Amino acid sequence: MLRLGIIGTNWITKQFIDAAQGTGRFELTAVYSRHLDKAQDFATNYDDEVALFDDLTAFLNSSYFDVVYIASPNSLHAAQTLAAVNAGKHVIVEKPMVANVADFAALDAAMAAHPDVFVFEAARHVYEENFHRVRDFIADHQVTGATLVYMKYSSRYDAYLAGREPNVFTTKFAGGAMMDLGVYLVYAAIGWFGVPQHATYQPTMLQSGVDGTGVMHFSYGDFDVNMICGKTTQSYLPSEIYFGKDTLRLDAPESITQMDFTTPDGTQQLAGPQEDNPMAPEAAFFGDTIEGGDHEACARQLQLSRQVHQVITNMRVAAGIKFPGDER
Repeated sequence: MLRLGIIGTNWITKQFIDAAQGTGRFELTAVYSRHLDKAQDFATNYDDEVALFDDLTAFLNSSYFDVVYIASPNSLHAAQTLAAVNAGKHVIVEKPMVANVADFAALDAAMAAHPDVFVFEAARHVYEENFHRVRDFIADHQVTGATLVYMKYSSRYDAYLAGREPNVFTTKFAGGAMMDLGVYLVYAAIGWFGVPQHATYQPTMLQSGVDGTGVMHFSYGDFDVNMICGKTTQSYLPSEIYFGKDTLRLDAPESITQMDFTTPDGTQQLAGPQEDNPMAPEAAFFGDTIEGGDHEACARQLQLSRQVHQVITNMRVAAGIKFPGDER
């Protein structure tokens, strides 16, 4: 059984803990929050005895857990992952793993010094069965283009409009549409079609300096992929992958429940069942990989993360979106 510590006490952390414990491979044993009362309140959701911390160094150096799940603000992910690796902990860090791809250099050095440690980016959709079904379908068909969409009106946007500064709408915490939602689309595009030959981003900027919405364009030479992301608008558009006169229609690339393949002869449903908890497949993968000592599987996923963040960093910098850590 893997003992799990967590950084971050929001709803996504609870969803991951439920998924992790549901696999039978993890048990929650430690909680960190900057405010001890928040850690205490969060721990009341669980029957088992849980160690509580409001000091990050003491938390990471403790013997209460083997694996840490990080769900703090975006800009803290890379530094906290680095500190956890240096403390000898396995790490599962929410996307985006880094705010700038340059952060991977320090992480790579730390992982080389701690070769037994596993590090994963929790881009949950790439572990789902239907994501793999799309990938396998594409491998057997000639792609002629794609349009991927993920636009969700943020629950924090009203607070931003009221003059407050939610983390997801500030450059200080590496917020914005591409970092928060567009990353799902970039993962899908690179996971399905490979690294593009050329990538651009046209954002609609907010006064805080982050992108509220934006359009990404990936060129693959003989076909193009357009991706629309946004946190200030709610969209119900499907995503589509084109094969000439045939089309594969997806309800949501970040969590696929429908895959309709339409040809001149009709429509065929290709999706398999979706887990009740969308984080269950990734939690099972992380547990299996760590317990099985499968460093090759971990390395493959990290390479995909590097590719995703190299493309995102290039697009963001070219679009003029600047984060505090970019000068490093």
